[in-house]
Amino acid sequence: MPSRKQILDFIASSAEPAGKREIARAFGLKGNEKIALKALLRDMADEGLIDGNRSAFHRMGGVPRVTVLRVVAIEDGEAIAIPDSWNPDDAVPPPRLRLREKGRGSALRSGDRVLARTEETAMGWIAHPMKKLPAAADQMLGVVEIDGSGKGWLAPVDKRERNSMPIADLGGAEAGQLVLAEPAGKSPRSGVKVTAVLGDPLAPRAFSLIAIHKHGIPHVFGSDTLAEGELAAKLPLAEDRREDLRHLPIVAIDPSDARDHDDAIWAEPDGEGGFRALVAIADVSFYVRPGGELDREARKRGNSVYFPDRVVPMLPEVLSADVCSLRAGESRAAMACHLSISASGKVTSWRFSRAIVQIQEVIAYEEAQRRIDAGEAASNLVNLWAAWRALEKARDDRDPLALELPERRVVLDSQGRITEIALRERLDAHRVVEDFMIAANVAAAKALEEKVSPVVYRVHEPPSREKLVALKDYLATYDRKLALGQVITPGLFNRMLKDVSDESEKALIMEAVLRSQTQAYYGPRNAGHFGLALGSYAHFTSPIRRYADLLVHRALVDAYGLEQPAPKHGIPALSGLSDRDRADLSRVSEAISAAERRAMEAERDTIDRYVAAWLSARVGEVFECRITGVQRFGLFATIISLGGDGLVPVSVLGAERFFHDEKAQVLEGEQTGTRFALGDRLRLRLAEANPLTGALKFEPEDSAGGQIEPRGRPLPLKRKGDHLAGRRGRPGNIRHQGRKR
Repeated sequence: MPSRKQILDFIASSAEPAGKREIARAFGLKGNEKIALKALLRDMADEGLIDGNRSAFHRMGGVPRVTVLRVVAIEDGEAIAIPDSWNPDDAVPPPRLRLREKGRGSALRSGDRVLARTEETAMGWIAHPMKKLPAAADQMLGVVEIDGSGKGWLAPVDKRERNSMPIADLGGAEAGQLVLAEPAGKSPRSGVKVTAVLGDPLAPRAFSLIAIHKHGIPHVFGSDTLAEGELAAKLPLAEDRREDLRHLPIVAIDPSDARDHDDAIWAEPDGEGGFRALVAIADVSFYVRPGGELDREARKRGNSVYFPDRVVPMLPEVLSADVCSLRAGESRAAMACHLSISASGKVTSWRFSRAIVQIQEVIAYEEAQRRIDAGEAASNLVNLWAAWRALEKARDDRDPLALELPERRVVLDSQGRITEIALRERLDAHRVVEDFMIAANVAAAKALEEKVSPVVYRVHEPPSREKLVALKDYLATYDRKLALGQVITPGLFNRMLKDVSDESEKALIMEAVLRSQTQAYYGPRNAGHFGLALGSYAHFTSPIRRYADLLVHRALVDAYGLEQPAPKHGIPALSGLSDRDRADLSRVSEAISAAERRAMEAERDTIDRYVAAWLSARVGEVFECRITGVQRFGLFATIISLGGDGLVPVSVLGAERFFHDEKAQVLEGEQTGTRFALGDRLRLRLAEANPLTGALKFEPEDSAGGQIEPRGRPLPLKRKGDHLAGRRGRPGNIRHQGRKR
């Protein structure tokens, strides 16, 4: 018979699940020896040496060789999981396993379940996914509804979900309450059970709460993180080791509702036609150091998430809203980017230092613009505008992509109720700050390249050939050409848009150009920034709210020898890049890119809900709209003055049959030849506005069933022989199944 140690060693080393049969085969046991083995295994289980069942044993406190895992976090682009069923003593926490997926970055998300092969290494538990399993107790967000028979139903708050689910266990929830629920059994017929009551779904601050839960955004800081934040906030500034810039009249120009102020700017003429300039950024790397609790939490969050009613910060408020916020009249630690700008706007030199700054004033964009326009600006603002005019020349020479993308602004009162929703005005003051930030970001990337230091680039690659071919085909439907043999530059698109005089057609082509662009991301490999027409670009200017910027600051600390060890116990000593990040920036870059996409989706969903809530009292009104999407089942239209978008079902467009040209993004009537295309302007009546889902639905201005007439360009009546004639499509009563955003 094998000894206990031999059995434990075999279980630990087996590449397959080690059950009674495998153990017997490994040690050549037969007949009565198998009976004795069964008793031995039972004794080992009673002694706390092993756990499991006859088909698969594992060391007590360990993990079965093949088991089901549940993903609980994504760290540095790698999924972290725990055993889906963990039943040891409650005092023993479940082990955390790193899932080694094929390729870079995690295809898994928090809450996913996988069957995986596990192994314990000197560096901890790791697991190799074998297959993804159906969701088990996935939490769902919804509103409780009670029907006439008293039965509860969970109405979804996601506009892509159309069906309510029966509630098997209300868990004390009442009709109309926003709740979290999970499946009550393995079968869909089992319904769901309520696990948490979140309150009134239409109450102030509820819309952002919905987005936080829906997208799984970490929003509660642990006690260890908060404690380290309090300790870090008390770090002395080491004034003798910082460049003192408190004599400069630096200003921070921010939105009037800004929650934090992490950048400030200054400029003055250099006497030779150019300018000396300074971009001062909060020195977050001094307070948040690699390996600490603050750093771990910031990596997990990736960025701050901004909602109209709240911010989910990347860092605790003692840092993000206090010691790392550049407040007027207070000494603050900063990372300073010193720039020399020529008369033509070229940045000719740069250097970086750790400094102490004292902001002279925090000014809202609108107020800064008013002072300039009224001739009331002090010399520091006048100098900033003069330096910006030089930077603007260089920007025009680069000819970056110029797409007019309106931004919605939600204004709330002190109670969290909506007072206004409008499109944010674009001022020169915005452009001034933006161009100074771009100059500093470029300087950071090039400075690190010169020092042969690791760089987390902000990458925006040129459009793929596949997207360019699609754009070429689309433009051809409007007798416009795009030659794919030429070098594709942002200026090419700008000239294309400048040649379009008709505003409706320009909006249409602008939408098409926007769709052709790739999504920007973070990475250690430089592929340039196509949209800004820049060869090297890194995010340096917002380390309070973006982890990518914090990594760039740490790299600059190393490259320029700016290290300042922390004297306080409980805070990691060094503030430069960790060895782990130096070895592989790809993993953390992919993680923060994914976190950025998550934040963007959550912010957009929340704005949609606020817009729908604002419009719910205006159902029946007619609005000027523009078509932003064309599908077989209908049109997507946006209210021009608000930015709220919704569906126009094809069934309300008229009694005739409509055909969909996917390439041209057009719906065309079979009898009349009426065409609806991307960019067309329409007058539409708001038929529905659902604040819970953010969904809007429109109908013709003549709700009695009249034909909608697109405005903004003539409507050609197409006949046989035209490019859409004879095309087969679905009739006008196609049911809408929800828009995939």
